[in-house]
Amino acid sequence: MNPTSRRRFLQGSVAVAAAAALPARSLFAAPVRPKSKAAVKSSFLSDRNIGGLTVSAIGLGCQNAGVGSSSYGSFAEPKYLEKMIRQAADTGVTFFDTAKVYGEAFESEKRTGAALKPIRQQVVIASKFGMNVDLQTGKRLGGMNSRPEQVRASIERMLKTLQTDYLDLVYQHRVDPAVPIEDVAGVIKDMMKEGKVLHWGLSEAGADTIRRAHREQPLAAVQNEYSLLYRGVEREILPLCEELGIGLVAWSPLGMGFLTGAIDENRRFAQEPIFDFRAVTPRFAPENLAKNMALVRLIQKWAMRKQCTAAQLSLSWLTAQKPFIVPIPGTTKVRHMLENTGADDVAWTADELTAFRKELDQIQIAGERLPKAVLDGTNVNAPRKR
Repeated sequence: MNPTSRRRFLQGSVAVAAAAALPARSLFAAPVRPKSKAAVKSSFLSDRNIGGLTVSAIGLGCQNAGVGSSSYGSFAEPKYLEKMIRQAADTGVTFFDTAKVYGEAFESEKRTGAALKPIRQQVVIASKFGMNVDLQTGKRLGGMNSRPEQVRASIERMLKTLQTDYLDLVYQHRVDPAVPIEDVAGVIKDMMKEGKVLHWGLSEAGADTIRRAHREQPLAAVQNEYSLLYRGVEREILPLCEELGIGLVAWSPLGMGFLTGAIDENRRFAQEPIFDFRAVTPRFAPENLAKNMALVRLIQKWAMRKQCTAAQLSLSWLTAQKPFIVPIPGTTKVRHMLENTGADDVAWTADELTAFRKELDQIQIAGERLPKAVLDGTNVNAPRKR
């Protein structure tokens, strides 16, 4: 670990200790909501602008990171995860991403909201609407539902569950082919006028939909899978974001843990007793996993060269691509959260980026990024983030 990263780790350790010892509000100045309700600054991490919204350069994905759900074969106690979310804020993370379908009965939103309530005005919270969910029980009904009345009701439920009176950022979780995107944008526009929504975005939308939505009501961000394991956004979505001034929030920036180096070619994933999404993801099938280890070896080689961890190398490479890219890695462990934020200290020169991409382009990733049912849209409720 280089000296700067070590300093960040120590800063984070101090913040974690402080979080355990001091009253919640004592760690921050007296909360004063900024005029824009979005001008949040981080003490330890650098800041990024995504469509007019200021966030920390590294965010926290609160799917497995939380809170009440399991996508990758293990559970953590909800109260522990709630504490971890708060410790992330104490360490400098200001950007937290959740959704009502992460965990049963809105569990992710509940835990995220509870953890951040004492410091609500110092953080940016993003959540999502669009999945067909019973808004009373949280039961998933299957498919998508972005009818205007459902969008409004869904956001009202978010406000209640997250214990806040405004949402910094709301995404349409997946495009609903039955509802014109202009109708969805119209509801969001109304709720922005009411002060309940500050910014909005789309998740996994196509370029045409992004353009149409942006014309109706400017988007702050789009959220797509983007990592060293999957670079599909580079063809069309990333250039479009740059053209329109939209941020790109990268989910699964560590390739479901693959890019951390914690998985080798002998690893096998199970659906029982605790479901692991990688068990049904083609790129983690045994025959593909062995082939894809070439990418891990490349990352590890460069991590040694740059004196950082594989996870830090992978996250820092993403942020080095464009100034409007913000990765949101998830985790259930404080030590991994601190490691991930250390990626903010890993700098790349232009020559290094060129040399690394030359080697990267020689590696062919085997296996689709998601199961066929998810790619086809017939199972849009599958877990999707780390």
